[in-house]
Amino acid sequence: MTAVATPVREERGLGRRSLLSFAGSATSALLGFLLVVVLARFLGDADSGIVLQAIAVFMIALGFARFGMDSTAVWLLPRLADDEPQQLRATAWFLIAVSGVAGSLCAVVVWIGAGIAAQGNPADPLPPVVRVSAVFLPIAAMLLTALAVSRALGRIAEYVLIGGIGLPAARLLAVLAAVLLGAALSGVMLAWALPAAIALALALVVVARQLRGLGASAGARFFGTELPTRTLGFAGPRVISAALEQMLLWISVLVVGAVAGAAAAGVYGAASRFVAAGMIVDSAIRVVFAPVFSRMQHRGAEGEVRELHRTATSWLVLFSAPVFLLLAIFAPVALSVLGPDFTSGAATLAVMCVGALVAFLAGNVQTILLTAGRSGLAAINKAVVVAVNVALIPPFVAMWGIVGAAWAWTIACVIDAVLAWCEIRFLLRVRIAPDAGLAALVACVGSVGLPAVIARTVIGPSLTGLLVAAAIGLVLFAAVCRLGRIPLRLVGFTPPAPRPPEHRRPGQHSRRSARPAHHTQKSGTP
Repeated sequence: MTAVATPVREERGLGRRSLLSFAGSATSALLGFLLVVVLARFLGDADSGIVLQAIAVFMIALGFARFGMDSTAVWLLPRLADDEPQQLRATAWFLIAVSGVAGSLCAVVVWIGAGIAAQGNPADPLPPVVRVSAVFLPIAAMLLTALAVSRALGRIAEYVLIGGIGLPAARLLAVLAAVLLGAALSGVMLAWALPAAIALALALVVVARQLRGLGASAGARFFGTELPTRTLGFAGPRVISAALEQMLLWISVLVVGAVAGAAAAGVYGAASRFVAAGMIVDSAIRVVFAPVFSRMQHRGAEGEVRELHRTATSWLVLFSAPVFLLLAIFAPVALSVLGPDFTSGAATLAVMCVGALVAFLAGNVQTILLTAGRSGLAAINKAVVVAVNVALIPPFVAMWGIVGAAWAWTIACVIDAVLAWCEIRFLLRVRIAPDAGLAALVACVGSVGLPAVIARTVIGPSLTGLLVAAAIGLVLFAAVCRLGRIPLRLVGFTPPAPRPPEHRRPGQHSRRSARPAHHTQKSGTP
């Protein structure tokens, strides 16, 4: 199949939805950062390290608790909307229910495990905090699956408002209230976990309304068809893959805590939260593009997948690189916001920023792999990179401290991206471009990175230097985006040109209105 460029009209639709998703991801990242600030300022490095380790355990367990149902929703529901729309209602509720059952089982396992750990070391403050969070695993699993169902069915606003803004805001306010009231660490954890119950109730209402709006049939038969087997067949490997993804994000905090102590885990965890905040563009693009990739691959539109990957990669690098460059160059300034105890993680933050940028050059390759139905390959990839990460952290920390843990994480992330890219190129035989993000990276280094280096050299690693670098970089970045909007694939963010008015005699009908609209390509995006 020859390459078919994504139509500008469709790309504009993706651009608008990406901006909305980015706004939600940016708000979520900001609120998450403020949460880390609250923990660091009120609890200090050691106690905040305990809470962050408990959150790490919760997030890793949540990878199992979802049972792959959120990813299955994004993969399966757009295909059913094309082929079997009468099955949407039954399939959506099946996915949410399975994640609730799996989450309950995981909650029992985590509760028992924390109890065993407490018996082995009664003085350890971590197990009681973990036990508090375990109760909310089924709620969080159903919440993530319900939100995934919502966006798979074409809605982004509700996903953003509930998952990207409402839940992080409620958590921040609840934790702030807990620490101001002098709550114990278990109380702080309860305050963090409890808002998920309210978010779940709202998400279920949204899904029910969406299904009614789509006219999804309530009487369609689900069990006794191939859908349960198809669903669980995709989800099985995805359970392992999702859990390993969370381990890649969070296990470093646990291993650093075990090797170097709770204070080191607090510093490393704070640095990693800055990097997570810088990944908001990746999250925003994945939310919007994943269902589109799934539909295109289902229709065999390889050319469109290739072009969409180019666009997504260019946007990913272009809008995330400025954040990572500023964080890396002014790492001491960023971490000083948390307190003087955290500035020791400056080199750690810089290394992780560079690692994230290199991995982003491959684009959303993991998303393409999953939406192609290759959840098994994704699981194998995650197993490899988590094994590499866990194996490298102890010797690297012994040699270089928590900077060594950052290098281990960076190596693992790059391996993850390279494996997925090679599998798409050589196993799926989709000829995605290896240089899709290079132009965007060069643009960002020239417009943001170079002025930031000059500002740090001349003014120093201070808040003034950071503000000057950000101001100059913003102006130059905007100019580069304007001048290079075509090679940077930014046409999707520009408003459509107004049509000239049609001049016709009274009573004469427009030719355009007399003909049915037609599309520029057979397989348009949703």
